[in-house]
Amino acid sequence: MLEKHIERKLTDAIKSRDGIGLKQTGMAGIPDRLVLMPNGKCAFVELKAPGEKPRKLQEIRMKQLRKLGFKTYVVDGVEQIGGVLDEIQSS
Repeated sequence: MLEKHIERKLTDAIKSRDGIGLKQTGMAGIPDRLVLMPNGKCAFVELKAPGEKPRKLQEIRMKQLRKLGFKTYVVDGVEQIGGVLDEIQSS
């Protein structure tokens, strides 16, 4: 499965839960989506094709975001989407 298909499934799932999945641009290495969920819940999600890992710069950016107190996730399969969204909403 291609990364763009996983991304489409993620954005559909976010919308179905009344959230917003903002596409990130403007800073190299920043995760692909900023996920905004009801009740002020948010997290960053990096999307990858199955089995792929984040690049070094992406790892650095995610570490910076975690240090600031933001949750970050790497999703490389559609089966992870529900669990990640559940975790974001329960935090």
